[in-house]
Amino acid sequence: MNITWFGHSCFRLQTGSNTLLIDPFLTGNPTFEASGISKDAVAEGLTHILITHGHGDHVGDVVEIAKKSGAKVVTNYDLCMWLAKQGLTEFEPMNTGGTVDLGETKATLVRADHSAGLVEMDVGFPLGSANGFVITPDDGPVVLHMGDTDIFSDMELIDEIYEPDIGLVPIGDRFTMGAMTAAMACKRFFDFEFVIPCHYGTFPIIAPNADDFIEEMGSEEVVVPKVGEELEI
Repeated sequence: MNITWFGHSCFRLQTGSNTLLIDPFLTGNPTFEASGISKDAVAEGLTHILITHGHGDHVGDVVEIAKKSGAKVVTNYDLCMWLAKQGLTEFEPMNTGGTVDLGETKATLVRADHSAGLVEMDVGFPLGSANGFVITPDDGPVVLHMGDTDIFSDMELIDEIYEPDIGLVPIGDRFTMGAMTAAMACKRFFDFEFVIPCHYGTFPIIAPNADDFIEEMGSEEVVVPKVGEELEI
């Protein structure tokens, strides 16, 4: 499996014949825009786009990228129906606890503790729930993208049921877990081989870097990639 971080919570996962883009917030994402990477390069070869919840910094450029790449969008039912009104034509609606077969990979929506409305686009109601995604390849490590979330004790059940090997973990504080609670969640409830922090360094009001999280983790299992750097796992 190859994992590439594009800043904030946006990751591309390549496994078998599937190339997945999660939370495609590119336009307006200063971390991504400073990298010099083009949206066309991010969209190339995509088979699916997964969205954890209906906030603008996660929905991002989904309609544009889906049209350009032909990728099918996978997210909660409510958000799928709203995106269909924005011109989206290829999608897989689902809901918390459900699993969708993407070919050589399965995607499961799991709980996250967060909100989910598109206030900046005058959507005055939640677009489904906030979620995380468990990504289970036929051959390869299981990945948990936590989405935006606080720590909650049922994370232990997510670990027991899906046994994720890799955690994509929000650490930025204010809107998600901060360094201390994110590290506590990883150490108390999961048995990750690798943890990749996200949702930091994008805007001044969240954590500027992953230093405090690395210190709280106190281990070598944290991997902090550069934007656009492909990790082979």
